[in-house]
Amino acid sequence: MSITRSLLSSIALLPLLTACQVYTGKPEGPPPATRLQGQVQLENGQLLFSPCQEQRRFLLVDGGNTGIEHEARQLASDGQGELFADLAGQLGGSQGQGNDGRFEVSQLYRLQGEGHSCEDLNFKRLTLRASGNEPFWQLEVGSKGLVLNRPEHEPLALPYLEEQLPEGRLNFSSEANGQRLELWVAPQRCVDGMSGAVTHLSAELRLDGQVLRGCAHFGAMRN
Repeated sequence: MSITRSLLSSIALLPLLTACQVYTGKPEGPPPATRLQGQVQLENGQLLFSPCQEQRRFLLVDGGNTGIEHEARQLASDGQGELFADLAGQLGGSQGQGNDGRFEVSQLYRLQGEGHSCEDLNFKRLTLRASGNEPFWQLEVGSKGLVLNRPEHEPLALPYLEEQLPEGRLNFSSEANGQRLELWVAPQRCVDGMSGAVTHLSAELRLDGQVLRGCAHFGAMRN
C-alpha cells in the first residue's frame, strides 16, 4: 500500500516539475533598436521618414521623449523643408495611406537641414564627428585615427587615446608633433548656432591652451 501511495504522489508531482522546467528564463525585453539615416519631411501635418536609398516612407513618432517631433517641426518652420536625420527606434506595421508603417524613435543622434547627409562616404568608418564655429573646426575619429580639420590648415592626423568616463562622457586625447589635443564629449542636446542642426552630444576641444566648443554625434561604428 505504501508503494502505491508513493507512486501516485510521484505521478501527481510530474505536472508541477514540468511547469518548473518550462519557466526557467526571464521575460523577453523589447527588441533592439534599429538605427537608420534618411530624409524627414513635413506633409499634411505629419512627419514622414524615408531611409537613405529607399522609397519606403514611415510615419515618424516620438517613442522615447527624444523631442524629435518638436525639433523637426521647428527646423521645418525655419524654411528647411527637407531634413536629414540619424535616428534609432522600432519599425512598426502599416498605419494608413501614404506610408509603409511607423518609426517609433527612441534615440535622436542628429537632425539637420544642411551638411553631411546620405551621401556622407565617411559615415560608415566613423566613431565620432565633432565640430564648432567661430572659428570653424571639425574633428573626426574613426578607422583612420583622429583627424582635425581647420580652415587655412592642412588636415592634422594624430594617434589618440580614448577614455570612457562616468555618465556616458568621453575623452579623446593626443600629444604628438609638439601639440596637445583633448576632446571632451558629453551626452547632452546640442544645437549648432549657425545651421540649427541638433545632435545628441556636446563637445569641447582643447588645442594648445585654446578652448573651442561645439556639437558632436556618433558615427556608424558607435551606438
